[in-house]
Formats: sequence, structure tokens, C-alpha cells
Amino acid sequence: MRRPVALRLFTALATMALAFATGAVLSIPEASAATSGATGYATQNGGTTGGVGGQTVRATTGTAIHAALCGRASSSTPITIEVQGTINHGNTKKVSGSSCSTADGVIELKKVSNVTIIGVGSGAVFDQLGIHVREASNIIIQNVTVRNVKKSGSPTSNGGDAIGMERNVRNVWVDHATLEASGGESEGYDSLFDLKDNTQYVTLSYSILRNSGRGGLVGHSDSDLSSSFATYHHNLYENLDSRAPLLRGGTAHIYNNYYAHLNESGINSRAGAHAKVDNNYFKDSKDVLGTFYTDKAGYWQVSGNIFDNVTWSGPGSENHPAGPDPKSNTTVSIPYSYSLDSASCVPGIVGRTAGADKGLRVSDGSCSP
Repeated sequence: MRRPVALRLFTALATMALAFATGAVLSIPEASAATSGATGYATQNGGTTGGVGGQTVRATTGTAIHAALCGRASSSTPITIEVQGTINHGNTKKVSGSSCSTADGVIELKKVSNVTIIGVGSGAVFDQLGIHVREASNIIIQNVTVRNVKKSGSPTSNGGDAIGMERNVRNVWVDHATLEASGGESEGYDSLFDLKDNTQYVTLSYSILRNSGRGGLVGHSDSDLSSSFATYHHNLYENLDSRAPLLRGGTAHIYNNYYAHLNESGINSRAGAHAKVDNNYFKDSKDVLGTFYTDKAGYWQVSGNIFDNVTWSGPGSENHPAGPDPKSNTTVSIPYSYSLDSASCVPGIVGRTAGADKGLRVSDGSCSP
């Protein structure tokens, strides 16, 4: 039922007042600023379109991002939030409203749907402040840098995850993001990209994950097997100790990624997980594929990968590397179409396309951006 004109006008004016008070700038409704559609498992389960078709808002503070979410008519009203500048603890406060559930010191996409957050202009940097996706669906996060999010020390945010998803999350596409830390757990950092507690239909594409002890995981423990259907493609994993990613149960498709300097382990398929690992390039790394730190086996289907100066440890009771000559031990059916670049060109194409502020360039499927 449409609301009376007077009520609609009051709601619009209230939204504008909230936006101006918190640093948001409203613009004419337009399609999502994303230049291309979602890929991988994010295309399934009805697809991932984010805020397409809704209002577009410019935000230069974390509080303005929250205000844009809270100023919608409902928690599912589509919105694209264009972010410019540095988002940090000093400018990220809780905003209240019936269409949002936010908190200080973290970008909270909680109990919402149909949202796009995209970096524009001179760039968007989330500095020491993470993005939390919880009980949410149809979310796009694109062209942003998230750096140095801590779980201990000061300041802390989002449990130490750069981007973390948990509790009944569906259809998220993270694209052209740069996620980085400055050390491992002993320095206060946790993970860069985590999927937990029934999170499904997620794609991470054309992104950089670097300088962290932990890249990311699917499932927070060997008893959390409810998360599944994740695609990782055309990403750079650089200078990580482990979890590139760690998979517990479920299905993952991992293709055309460039792995450099994985110090302890890489793709860790365990607890019944199934991974399809195609045309990736692994360089100067250790134990890039297998089941590690547990006796609960995972599975993989491999093809077209290049292993360049990769070392493999010997098997043990809780150490089951796939190498030195990785072979498939399962088959994985992929329900969507995709194009594979040759593994030999992956370092070049990923170097030219992955990460924030690269012009949202993608591969044409023939090693050209």
C-alpha cells in the first residue's frame, strides 16, 4: 500500500536532514555504480544485484554510511552508497532507525538487504575499521580498501576481520577490494575475509589479500559446516601465513588466483569440504593445497595449476599435503558459466586488475584486461 503523499514527503525530508547532519550527500536515483555484474556463486540463489534501482548516496564518514542505511523506507529498500575518503573510528558512530542496526566503530550491514557500498573518486579507505555483514542478503562491496583491523590492542573492530560475514548471510559479492593487515595474531590481527555460521553464495573477485597471518575461512570451527558455495577468482594472495582460504565443509570454486609467499599453508580443504581448484599460479610458497592441522579430510579437484618454487612437507597425522604432484580426489560440479585464463598469464592479469582503485578492470577471459 502506498503511503499518503504528506507522509512520503515527511519521510523524504527527514532522510535528507539526517543525511546532511552526518555528511551524506543525496543524488538522483540511478543504477548501481558497479560496471559489471556479479560472477561465480553470487549469481546463484536468485543472483546478487545490491542496491541497483535504488537511490544513490555519497558518504565521506562511517556515520554517513550508517545514516544512509537508517534513512531508507525499510531495511530492504535498495540503496547504493558511494564512499569517498577515509572511514575510521573517529567518524563512525551508531545511527538508530527502523531500517538498520548499527554500532560504533564498525560498518554494520546487519539485518539489511539490497545494498551496494562502492568506493568512488579519490578512493575509499576503511582504516582500522572492519565491515560486518550479519543476517543480511544481496550485498555488493566494491572498490574499497580495508586495512589494519585488529581484534586486540587498540583500536579493535569487527573481531579483527577486515570483512566478516556471519549468521544467515546470503548472496554477497566482494569485488576489487584491497584487504590488508600489518602482521598476524600476535600483533593483534585476525583474518581478512571470513564466512561463518550459515553464509552462502559468496564471490570474492579481483581483490588483494596481503600481509596477514590469516587470509580467510569458511566455517569458524570443524563443527560449523553450514557455510558453502563460495567462489574465489582473479585474486592476489600475498605474504600470508595460512587460510587462502581455509574451508570447513561446503563447496568452493577457486580459479585464476595468484598466490605468492604463502608461508605455512594455502588452500586448506578439511572437514568434508570440496574445492575445485583451476588454473591458479602458486609461487614461492609452501603446502599450497591439502588438509592441514586436522585429521578430518577435505577434498579437491585440480586442473591447469602452475606450481612455481612450491615446497611440500611430508604427510603426518594432521598434515596431508596434496603435493608434490597434486591429484584430484573428488569431482565438483559448478552450476554457472565462467571463462578460464591460462595459468601462465595469471600473475600478469591479476597484477593489472586486482585490488581497489584499478578502474574496476576485469579479464576478458583471454589474459587481457
